[in-house]
Amino acid sequence: MPLLTRITGPRDLDRLSLEELTRLAEEIRTFLVDAVSKTGGHLGPNLGVVELTLALHRVFESPKDKVLWDTGHQSYVHKLLTGRQDFSKLKMKGGLSGYPSKAESEHDVIENSHASTVLGWADGIAKANQVLDRDDHVVAVIGDGALTGGMAWEALNNIAAAKDRPLVIVVNDNERSYAPTIGGLANHLATLRTTDGYERFLARTKEVLERTPVVGRPLYDTLHGAKKGLKDFIAPQGMFEDLGLKYVGPIDGHDLEALESALTRAKRFGGPVIVHCLTEKGRGYQPALQDEADRFHAVGKIHPDTGLPISTSGADWTSVFGDEMLKLGKEREDVVAITAAMLQPVGLDKFAKAFPDRVYDVGIAEQHGAVSAAGLAHGGVHPVFAVYATFLNRAFDQVLMDVALHKCGVTFVLDRAGVTGTDGASHNGMWDMSILQVVPGLRLAAPRDADQVRAQLREAVAVDDAPTVVRFSKGAVGPAVPAVGRVGGMDVLRAPGTDTPDVLLVSVGALAPMCLEVAGLLDKQGISTTVVDPRWVKPVDEAMAPLAERHRVVVTVEDNSRVGGVGSAVAQALRDAGVDVPLRDFGIPPRFLDHASRAEVLAEIGLTAPDIARQVTGLVAKLDGRYDRTGAAVDQVEAARD
Repeated sequence: MPLLTRITGPRDLDRLSLEELTRLAEEIRTFLVDAVSKTGGHLGPNLGVVELTLALHRVFESPKDKVLWDTGHQSYVHKLLTGRQDFSKLKMKGGLSGYPSKAESEHDVIENSHASTVLGWADGIAKANQVLDRDDHVVAVIGDGALTGGMAWEALNNIAAAKDRPLVIVVNDNERSYAPTIGGLANHLATLRTTDGYERFLARTKEVLERTPVVGRPLYDTLHGAKKGLKDFIAPQGMFEDLGLKYVGPIDGHDLEALESALTRAKRFGGPVIVHCLTEKGRGYQPALQDEADRFHAVGKIHPDTGLPISTSGADWTSVFGDEMLKLGKEREDVVAITAAMLQPVGLDKFAKAFPDRVYDVGIAEQHGAVSAAGLAHGGVHPVFAVYATFLNRAFDQVLMDVALHKCGVTFVLDRAGVTGTDGASHNGMWDMSILQVVPGLRLAAPRDADQVRAQLREAVAVDDAPTVVRFSKGAVGPAVPAVGRVGGMDVLRAPGTDTPDVLLVSVGALAPMCLEVAGLLDKQGISTTVVDPRWVKPVDEAMAPLAERHRVVVTVEDNSRVGGVGSAVAQALRDAGVDVPLRDFGIPPRFLDHASRAEVLAEIGLTAPDIARQVTGLVAKLDGRYDRTGAAVDQVEAARD
């Protein structure tokens, strides 16, 4: 009987021998490769933390003790050991989340899968334990990549201030976030990884001097009193100890005995302790180890034996951007690129290969990336900062006060904008068009297809006196959506065929094909529709108000929160122009969305062609007075669709 099937909770680990634990570790790796190859998910990070997770749950008593993960994509083993072994629907609707989830288990605390936050959480929980006189332990697991984020160091500064407040910080050091970790901290950790001389030196010195008569012991005491200088010279972990943090390590993160010993010592210590563990991302799975890009950080469905993808789709939004950036780089020597530890995921790998001296990886530090971009622009170059839409939230103040206030020509490219689906609430890029509406002077483009990504990226980098933003969706990019005309700077995607059209449908970004489908359904109901793509949704095009005035109803459709989004901006522009036309805005409701496929999420929130067409038909029917006594619109949208 496999050992894994006998594990229903962490305490089941207590009765296992070292030999059985070693066997269990191999079973877990086999399980992960088999399960994740069927569903896709974060494979490499979890293969690297098997022994570490086993040791954590052997030494600490979750859920009484709080084991916190930063980021949560390395929590699959934690899920397995806390009774969640059905991975058949991982990241799918109704299945396990790809991150910790309080709805799934009492063993999960932080649902946020944004990096560099765990130490702040841990600091707060440890303080609460102290206030309420609880003896619970707090363990924060943070990757070396997440330590490049400024929030982590802000937390460390506070954690170190309380010498008697217990808190264990486990640095999971695999030299990588997505790609290899770079920067000064990475270099320091590399030094620690390759230096184990201090403890051996001190032990040998003590042994020799204690055998030396008269002067031996006093000399050892003198040396031991000067241990900081020795440590800085022999093993420079002094950076952590200078902060007031006890340092243990480096520890082989795949040696169960060493891990348990180190964690037990840290647990007994009455203050903050750092346990530095060296792990190997992708351990035990050769295809992952051979993947130099990101060690199978995240994979789609793959063949478990070879690691090769089962199927390939067409070009995706990211690659279209990446190819165009490469062309721009060849044409303009002043174009530089910035990434926040995600060179390949945001499509900058080709640019980096061609122009290695014009790419800056700032680590998981979006705030610094935005400020640095302002400095680059001031210095005479044009930075393009490519980042997931959900992560730009973290740099809002810098976009506002450093880039926009100083009228810096910086282009922000937001990947994974809108509903992303399977990564859940924290990864949906559904706030950017709302947050950025308040930034004076900022211009925001939402391309509808690959051609527009190329065109609008070029338009964006041509602006040198204000921030520009280009945002696009996740996954495969569909066929081109041609324009049939232009009004002002807006593309007309469908003309109404009449001089007195009913509906002006404002289509934002990748939702253009769906909006054209809506127009087709409305047409079958005898409702004439003009479909326009504003292309640049901020500022609202000056031609919008006079165009809206020629229609009976304005409808906006966006892959962004309805609160403060494009619909709100269009409504305000119409009010300012004195155009009194009813407006109905469709978008994402102001709530966090559970993980599911993009199509399932859109259907759940009513952002589909039939749902929109039904409501617009009702709105037009209300204007015509065509309502029955119950207030329901007299429409046949479903019949028309069929």
